[in-house]
Amino acid sequence: MTRAHSENYRVERRAQFLTTMASLVVGAAFFTLWFWLLPGWLGFRVETAGAARWRWLAAIPSVLGFTVALRCIWDFGWSGRGTPVPVIPPQRLVVVGFYRYVRNPMYVGFAAGWIGLWIIFGHASLAAIVVVAAVAIGVHLFVVFYEEPTLRGKFGSAYDEYRSNVRRWWPRVRAWNQPSSQ
Repeated sequence: MTRAHSENYRVERRAQFLTTMASLVVGAAFFTLWFWLLPGWLGFRVETAGAARWRWLAAIPSVLGFTVALRCIWDFGWSGRGTPVPVIPPQRLVVVGFYRYVRNPMYVGFAAGWIGLWIIFGHASLAAIVVVAAVAIGVHLFVVFYEEPTLRGKFGSAYDEYRSNVRRWWPRVRAWNQPSSQ
């Protein structure tokens, strides 16, 4: 390995580390806001006396969903060299980990996590359901009218191929393996 190549490798790894840390900071801030503000707004309370014990089974999809979202935040930084925030977007198309199964695993993970919490704490008022439905529609429209055209413009045919092989919301059974030429 030449000295110049070695130096380029170190610079690349340093940049990769910094973008990964930035992505994790953004993710931590996002999780903090969601876990600090949203539970109170939805009326979640920790007191579960009298709650059906089966509801605690919902902790499984909840933990798994939030774990998926955290892994996606990591992938944005490590593989994509960016963050989930549009002002510091990934510089590379992220097609690793859960992104090989579904195009929007972070959203799917958050949805599973929050549905699990909702079941555990058992607060499903009509107003909260309407708000959640409106947020879900808003997220869908954001993905369709902002994220996808932005990704198509930035990554071109690589994104088109990814889009044609991986669904937006419903995961594949087997991971998509992108061609080695990319």
